[in-house]
Amino acid sequence: MNKAVILSIEDETGMHCVDISKHDDGIFTFKTFRKDPEDEGKWTLVTDYSKTRYASEHDARQAVYEKLPWVREQLQNW
Repeated sequence: MNKAVILSIEDETGMHCVDISKHDDGIFTFKTFRKDPEDEGKWTLVTDYSKTRYASEHDARQAVYEKLPWVREQLQNW
């Protein structure tokens, strides 16, 4: 099954991000990552929430906002 990242949001430090993905079947999921200096700036998976699937991008975003409050704050600053 293929998926495409439709939204990637970094926190204000640039050290954490969340990716919301849309799958071929129209389902949405998300994962969180961090970037550590010792990893030469590569993103490392922190939490894989992709076992929980959402019927719409809106539902996935709402779940992200609940689990990661910094995301809503970051989007308000855009």
